[in-house]
This record gives sequence, C-alpha cells and structure tokens, in this order.
Amino acid sequence: MERLDALVVGAGPAGTTFAYRLAEAGRRVLVVEEHPRVGRPVQCAGLVSQRVLDLAGSSSMVVRPVRGATVVGPGHGAFEFKAEEPRAFVIDRAALDVHLAERAARAGAELRTGTRFDGIVRREPDAVRVRLTGADGATDEVAASVVVGADGVASSVARAFRLRRPVEILPAFEVEYPQAPGDPDTVEVYLGRAFAPGLFGWWIPDGHGGARVGVAADADGTPARVYFERLLDQLERRTGHRLANPTAILASGIPIGTLPRYVGERVLLVGDAAAQVKPLSGGGIFTGMRAAELAATVVLRALGGGEPSERALADYPRAFEAELGEEFRRALYLRRVFCRLSDRELDALVDALREGNLKGTVVAFGDIDFPTHVARQLLRASPGLVRLLPKALGAWMSPGTSYPAPELEPSVLRK
Repeated sequence: MERLDALVVGAGPAGTTFAYRLAEAGRRVLVVEEHPRVGRPVQCAGLVSQRVLDLAGSSSMVVRPVRGATVVGPGHGAFEFKAEEPRAFVIDRAALDVHLAERAARAGAELRTGTRFDGIVRREPDAVRVRLTGADGATDEVAASVVVGADGVASSVARAFRLRRPVEILPAFEVEYPQAPGDPDTVEVYLGRAFAPGLFGWWIPDGHGGARVGVAADADGTPARVYFERLLDQLERRTGHRLANPTAILASGIPIGTLPRYVGERVLLVGDAAAQVKPLSGGGIFTGMRAAELAATVVLRALGGGEPSERALADYPRAFEAELGEEFRRALYLRRVFCRLSDRELDALVDALREGNLKGTVVAFGDIDFPTHVARQLLRASPGLVRLLPKALGAWMSPGTSYPAPELEPSVLRK
C-alpha cells in the first residue's frame, strides 16, 4: 500500500500550492482531482491581484489588466474610478490551475485526475488510511500522515473527518458572452436587492472582447439563475441592449463566514473548504493560496518534529488569524451592515461616493484583497457615508473591536 506524507484532495490553487511547498521540501505528496482535467470546469470569474501572480510565480495566465471599476446602484447612478496603473488582472483561470499543478508536479508531487476521495478506511498509529476511486471505478487505498481538504465548498474531506462547517453559502451563477456590455478596461459591480440581495452582480472583461457576467446572492430559496436573469434586465436597462449567445455557464456556491474548526487529528482544510473567502467580494484565490502556504509551513514543521496531531496543526489557524483574521472580521461586520441596506439606501451610498469627490481615495487605498482598508479611508473622508449608519460604523472604525452582527439604528432614509 502506498504511504504518503500528505494526500491533497483537490487540484485548485490552494491544493496545488500546498502540494508544491511540501514537494519542494522533499516530502511525498499525492494530489487527487475528481474532474478529468485540471482547471475544468472553471471555478470563478478570474479577477486577481498582483499578490496572486507573485504567489504563482508567473503572470503567463493574465489576459488583461484592469485599471478601473464602476459601482452601479439600483437606480443606475454610478461611481466610477480609473487609475493610471493596473489595480487587478483578468486571468485565464484554467491556465492558472494548470500552471500551479505543473509547478507542483515539477517539484515532485504526483497528480491523479479523475480520482475521487471516498472516505476514511481506518486510522493507524502513524497515518490515516483512506479510499480513492479512479475514473474506471477501481478503488485503491493509501496511507497518509496528513490529509488536506482543498476540495471546495462541498468538501468531502470535511464530511469524512467531521469538521462541521456552519457557514453561509451564497449561490452564484455566471455566464460568458462573446461581447462586453461596456468599457473593456474596467469592471462593473451592480447593487440591488431585486437581483443581488446579500452581495452583488458583476461583469468582467474576458480580455478577448467578451465578458463574464454573474451574480451571487443570499440563499433564500430563489434559484441563482432567476437572480441572474434579473441582472440581465438591469444591464439591458443601463446599456440599451440585451446580452445574447452565451458561450459558457458556471453555477457554484460561495462560502461566507468563519469556521470554528478547520484542523483535526492528521487533517486540515484550505481554500473554499475552510471558508477562506473574502466576505465582501466572494473571492478566494489569494486567501486560499496564502492559507495553503501557511498550512504547508506548519505541516512541514509537524512532520519534522513528530506527528501532525491536532495540537501541532493548530499553529495553522493561528497563523491565518494573525495575518488575515482582523480583515475577515471587519469585512464580515461591514457585509452585515451592507446586507441590511434597502435599494434606496444603496442608491444613497453610490451618490455619496460620487458627490464626495472620493475617486482619489479609492485609487490611493483600493485593494481587492483587503477591501476594508479603503472602506475605512472612505468613511474618514466622507461624513455623508457615515451619516447613513453612524452607530454601526462608528464601532467598526475602532481598532480592537469585536464584530457581532450590528443592530442598526433606523436610517434617515426610512423615515
């Protein structure tokens, strides 16, 4: 029976980043991916920061730099900004996944596609024995010192190891079109409770004259595709034409929240499986890859010093908390405030951004990986924004504050 230092379930950016770090340190690593091809189906819109390119060690997957963005309110009022330098990059997401998988393989990791993790067979004194099923239906067993769940929001590793995951899952629906509804050098974000309660709609240029159009919303029982059709209606009203002839469709779920526990005895979760997704945007490539690096450091130390026990692996969530914990808490708090805004208040928010002469603040402080940084600067610069929700945001602005769901005072706009 094959014996491994680490079994990684899932060949997305988080899983293959972890595998690369262990393999380059000389550890025996197997990555299994249930789909027959790495990177297919595509898992997200593919808008990333320079940090992701740095973590990947390559910019070969970039198809277009993005210098600006437009935030559109329910009533079609808009706040636009554009910087001289790129603020984000549209990537070929499949190419990113392939690049990271090939990098891990060059470092010595083994990759098996069309292979499913089917659960724990038994726990041994120095390993966990698990069952894998290949594309032909044949089963195999491997023994791993540690199992890494990098298998997304519906993680089978989390279920097998009983790592409960009480987070909110936002249904998302995205479609690729051969034509873009606007400026191919910018991204547009659409706010509105009719089509995106709980998050927003978007369109992102694909770098080839087309666009990726999508929506993520609260899981209130309404199918995400219904919300998507409403977003298309909103785009048609704004642009005067209806997008048609879709070339690809993606339906997914976005985990929002924090897990009370994502390590156990000889097991840990990374990426979407660990809900390491930015609460204000739903993006998880940077956070998942960075978490994977932190996890790999901890696992290498545990393997070198003894056993990857739950106690030893607990250094991983502590490292993630130290680096990204405050950003996540602030973002979750701000999202709860945002989710309670009516369409009228959302329009007032966009108006306050536009009328407050805040483009310079956004350009100077905007950061898609740490969006609460610019949010705090905007609130400091614009009394009009603070007046929308003064008590809730006053607490949020203070350092060292805990961030429960706020009880908001009645807005002046509701009177």
